[in-house]
Amino acid sequence: MVFIYKNKNKGFICQNCKAKVPPAKGTIRNHCPYCLYSKHVDINPGDRSEVCHGLMEPICYFVKHGQIILKHKCIKCGKISVNKAASDDNMDKILQLPYCPD
Repeated sequence: MVFIYKNKNKGFICQNCKAKVPPAKGTIRNHCPYCLYSKHVDINPGDRSEVCHGLMEPICYFVKHGQIILKHKCIKCGKISVNKAASDDNMDKILQLPYCPD
């Protein structure tokens, strides 16, 4: 399966905490590194085809193959998704989340 990224790696204003979020280095950012919230914009990673556009609340985290993974839940439609934590994510915020199974 090939994903076509409609939006390249761009900065954005977080709709939850209002922080100015810079583009990610070496990847495409999909959540705020400060409050960890995301936005429900993808059906498949990077396609920007979802019409919901609800805020995705970080609900827990787990570790897989040495990588921290955040689990988000859309507060509008209830969709749950997982995303890798970025190197510049607020680790204190991540550790305040409950640990969950993958």
